[in-house]
Amino acid sequence: MSSARRPLLTATAAGTLLCALWFVPSANASQDAPARTSTPEGTATRVTQQARALSEATSEATGDATRLADTGSPNTTPYVVGGSLFLAVGAGFVVYSVRRERLEF
Repeated sequence: MSSARRPLLTATAAGTLLCALWFVPSANASQDAPARTSTPEGTATRVTQQARALSEATSEATGDATRLADTGSPNTTPYVVGGSLFLAVGAGFVVYSVRRERLEF
């Protein structure tokens, strides 16, 4: 490997790392109030009954016999699109620099 390519590879690696870190979601694990350790009796059964009634009413209204639970999973589309975009731009820079280097000789 020639010494002229080392700075290019270092800059590419550093740029890739910075772009990857840009898409890492941040999370705060601190609480403003202390965690509740127990629920009042009867609350859980009322909530369960209400959820079951709501589910039955919704399935009757839509005609579905089964309903999937909303898991709350994050929408990963922006991460995939952004990562693919940065990968394509980085690959384009590498191809451009290799072609430019070959034309100089």
